[in-house]
Amino acid sequence: MTVEYVLLVCDDVPHDVVLTDPGARVIDVAQAVRRLTGLSLWRSKVLATQAPASILNNVPEEAATAAVSALHDAGAEAETRERSEWGS
Repeated sequence: MTVEYVLLVCDDVPHDVVLTDPGARVIDVAQAVRRLTGLSLWRSKVLATQAPASILNNVPEEAATAAVSALHDAGAEAETRERSEWGS
């Protein structure tokens, strides 16, 4: 029995959204994190204060860009990071 592996090349590489600094308006950032992740407000605040923190994982580039924009509007510093390895 032969095992074959196939590498699929996609146009859309998954991205992560990383919150690097919550800024001065932590509650506003926590509310933005809550809207993006669906977590409770308390858990969102904990996540926001543990920066740098990964907010979203393996999302399309458009969704990651929109999430970073929402976090910037709330007063946070955030960035998208392209996934370097598949399945990680």
